[in-house]
Amino acid sequence: MLTFLILLIATLYASVGLGGGSGYLALMGLFDTNPTIMRPIALTLNILVTAIGTYKYSRAGYFSWKLFLPFAITSIPFAFLGGRLNLNGEIYKGIVGILLLYAATRLFITARTAEEKNISPPPFWAALLSGAIIGFFSGVTGVGGAIFLAPLILLMGWASPKETAGVSTVFVLVNSISGLAGYWSNAFSLPPQILYWGIAVIFGGWIGAEYGSRRLPNLLIRKILAGILLVGGAKMLFSALG
Repeated sequence: MLTFLILLIATLYASVGLGGGSGYLALMGLFDTNPTIMRPIALTLNILVTAIGTYKYSRAGYFSWKLFLPFAITSIPFAFLGGRLNLNGEIYKGIVGILLLYAATRLFITARTAEEKNISPPPFWAALLSGAIIGFFSGVTGVGGAIFLAPLILLMGWASPKETAGVSTVFVLVNSISGLAGYWSNAFSLPPQILYWGIAVIFGGWIGAEYGSRRLPNLLIRKILAGILLVGGAKMLFSALG
């Protein structure tokens, strides 16, 4: 069941330019996965999905180096630093639960407002600061970062939905690699099921990225993802508090 749901999450997330890290964490929280392996699992699956998404969105012409680089300059080293942190299981659950609830809210809001903004590039300092903060929390939690970067870009009107999807995909890829490298420098542990989950997200990521890079953004998908994050985040938060 978990493998099928991971396949579904990868497909849905890839269709809107996301790696799925927050979705995998939400699912693992619902299935009471050991917190010590949740972060490396999410980062590993992120890398597989966004590697495909990077190819698909770049080939379709929706990736902008000019938009991507200011965010990536600071996010990559801070993701590595975040990945090196080892948090207590209950503290980790609490942080991830709060972040998932926040992400659900922002994702739902941007589903309705993504097409209403006038486009203008972000101030350089704002991109650097945002990249550092998002990168650090990406490494700490394993979410990848696009679930925060994409709503920010759309809400601020810094790029179109399609360009946001392309940049977010590459952003998750580099942050997940950096965060996993930081985690690996301390300890590295993945369950044997990662093989099946990896195959599942490769299929799901290919289907989702193919759909997302060729069609208009699906607002219904964003709302579905927001609902998944809401349920998963609430369970993890209540589990940490209880």
